[in-house]
Amino acid sequence: MKVLVIGTGGREHALSLALSRDSQVTEVHAAPGNPGMAAVATLHPVDPLDGAAVADLATRIGADLVVVGPEAPLVAGVADAVREVGIASFGPTAEAAQLEGSKAFAKQVMAAADVPTAMARVCETPEQVADALDTFGPPYVVKDDALAAGKGVVVTEDRQAAYDHGVSCARVVIEEFLDGPEVSLFAITDGSTVLPLQPAQDFKRALDGDAGPNTGGMGAYTPLAWAPENLVSDVTQRVLLPTVKEMAARGTPFQGLLYAGLALTSRGTRVVEFNARFGDPETQALLSLLKTPLSALLHGAATGTLAQVGLPQWHEGSAVTVVVASEHYPESPVTGDRIEGVDEADALEGVDVIHAGTKIDEDGNLVTAGGRVLSVTAVGADLDEARRRAYAGVDLVRIRGAHHRRDIAANLPE
Repeated sequence: MKVLVIGTGGREHALSLALSRDSQVTEVHAAPGNPGMAAVATLHPVDPLDGAAVADLATRIGADLVVVGPEAPLVAGVADAVREVGIASFGPTAEAAQLEGSKAFAKQVMAAADVPTAMARVCETPEQVADALDTFGPPYVVKDDALAAGKGVVVTEDRQAAYDHGVSCARVVIEEFLDGPEVSLFAITDGSTVLPLQPAQDFKRALDGDAGPNTGGMGAYTPLAWAPENLVSDVTQRVLLPTVKEMAARGTPFQGLLYAGLALTSRGTRVVEFNARFGDPETQALLSLLKTPLSALLHGAATGTLAQVGLPQWHEGSAVTVVVASEHYPESPVTGDRIEGVDEADALEGVDVIHAGTKIDEDGNLVTAGGRVLSVTAVGADLDEARRRAYAGVDLVRIRGAHHRRDIAANLPE
């Protein structure tokens, strides 16, 4: 089949790479893509937020499946526009994507579906923000109700910082702090059948030891040897299936990738948030171990035939992704710096260098074009080997002022 991937980031490069290695896929196209994706896909200069333009491109190239990667095009209804011209699209409708687009909406759905989550208040005035902060106490958890590219959440002991973030947003969700390690569990669904992937864990803070500001994610690994044995089955039954059933009951069936961010608290598993698309950087690690053809899962979800595919199968071993970020990320990332060493890193055994924030400048050089520049992903027979390979790749990459964490997949929960 011919597949068109929409987006420009690391998630879309990882999806394109996996599809290019899929025997069921004859052509991979990407719009607008990035320099790394150009090695595995034909790129097209299309605005990813323009549903009509994406649908027109899919029609012109004869795409059998369109995969909408980022959250903003999903919330903008790009998947809807593609379906309207009769082409299968992986990704929820604009209405269903509100599970990610609005934290308040997600809380309403979880309440209706009896999904375990943190107690929360929706606040629209400074007075409501102050009252909610006093009610829940520190650590304060304040979430922008709108899309914020993974950086709209503030978790802090500093009440003033929490208050300032709360009043800077049009509407926020303030909730109780959830203790315990966090886990990402993705599930592919066609609106009725739900197929969970294996759990992964990402690292949101910018600096080693989970210090520094929140980011879009500085690294990830999978599988999680320390996770409870029944975690996937428990979350499928208590979170994923009830949510999908509730969305269908509302007349807005959810079809695509349902991402449950979980906290394994002292009181049991709780949902931190839902996302409506593959997470970045967990996707890079997960897809490097996926044995089931990715196209079968995505096409099955898009066409309502996911029950015929069966549970995803996985290669043995572990995968680790380490993000290389530009200078001053996440506050004010510097762009335009030259990137060197990518080919050498990519040539290492078990290593794939995934592009996220890169471009080719007018002189033909690969340069930084975003905060998270590259995600170096490695597979190994075990977690130690995967970590060694990933960091060997990172050490070959040269970008002035770049930074990365050295503790991805280290110091794990017992």
